[in-house]
Amino acid sequence: MGFEMGIESVGIEWQTDTKPVDYQDAVDAMERRVAAIRARGSAELVWLLEHPPLYTAGTSARAEDLLDPYRLPIYRTGRGGRYTYHGPGQRIAYVMLDLRQRGKDARCYVHQLEEWVILTLSCFGVTGERREGRVGIWVQRPGAREEKVAAIGVRVRQWVTYHGLALNVDPELDHYRGIVPCGIADHGVTSLAHLGIDATMAEVDLALRETFLAAFADAHICAAGVVER
Repeated sequence: MGFEMGIESVGIEWQTDTKPVDYQDAVDAMERRVAAIRARGSAELVWLLEHPPLYTAGTSARAEDLLDPYRLPIYRTGRGGRYTYHGPGQRIAYVMLDLRQRGKDARCYVHQLEEWVILTLSCFGVTGERREGRVGIWVQRPGAREEKVAAIGVRVRQWVTYHGLALNVDPELDHYRGIVPCGIADHGVTSLAHLGIDATMAEVDLALRETFLAAFADAHICAAGVVER
């Protein structure tokens, strides 16, 4: 009860979909909500969902990073970044926040998204880390191999955010073979399941909710020097 009261106190609505949501339908819904938040007619929103298997191409997507154009549907999207995969077993968190109330600092916002993933992973005993020059959250595997466990891609329109992050819980990792994920060919992709963590989506959702305020309360984690990269 205490946590629910905390969420209400900052005026953020949470929505969870239990069935995969069509990608274009999700984008259209985000566009409408962003417009409503900009007009100060709606609360900020964190939307937890999954998508059917698909690839998305961000604003920096390169043709050579699409290795198998016939494997899955491809959607062009306005978020930052290159190609990424979405599908069942991956927890998508679309985050619609009003940065006019949060310091108008897009770099800080991305840092907070990263912090949110790191704190969530820690609930399952996994150490997630940032890497210089690489967006997303990474884990160190035996033999010095680094693998990506969460992707981040955001868009900010008139200081209201949308899109967000994708945390691999137990997706079909073979689908990543159709792209160079986020344009990074030298490192692998992993998931909680691949790391030996038997976590349900409901458990991941609970961890996301429990760590949200610690990651996004004020901008203390973006103090001078913290986000210099």
